[in-house]
Order: sequence, then C-alpha cells, then structure tokens
Amino acid sequence: MTLGAKLAVVIAAFVAILVIVIVMAFRERKLGRNIDPSDTAAQEASDARVLTVIFTAILGGMGLTLIVAYLVFF
Repeated sequence: MTLGAKLAVVIAAFVAILVIVIVMAFRERKLGRNIDPSDTAAQEASDARVLTVIFTAILGGMGLTLIVAYLVFF
C-alpha cells in the first residue's frame, strides 16, 4: 500500500468521526428544543449524550493518531 493510499484511509476515517459527531450534536440539539424547560433531568440526559459522543470522538482521534503513526512509519 502506498503512502498516499494510507493517508487517504486516514482522511476518510477522520471525516467519518467528524460527521458522526456533527450529526449527533445537531440531532440532540433538535430534540433538545422539544424538552420542557422545567424538566432538568431530560436536559441533563441530553447534555450527557452529547458529551459522551464528543469524548468518545476524542478517544477515536487519539486512536486514529496511533494508526497514522503505524501506517506512516511501518
């Protein structure tokens, strides 16, 4: 596999992670508009789901960094 092909795979993985985070955030934002302002438990649950996706994406980005290092140097 050439270096260009390896980097194309990495860019595709990065874009996939980015798309998942953006779609999830906008979906939760749209659902959050329908939550009653006095329902704090539902608001906190919505915030927790968004934060879970964001922090999972951070871990995915760290893993992607390791994959890039492996693909580039080996």
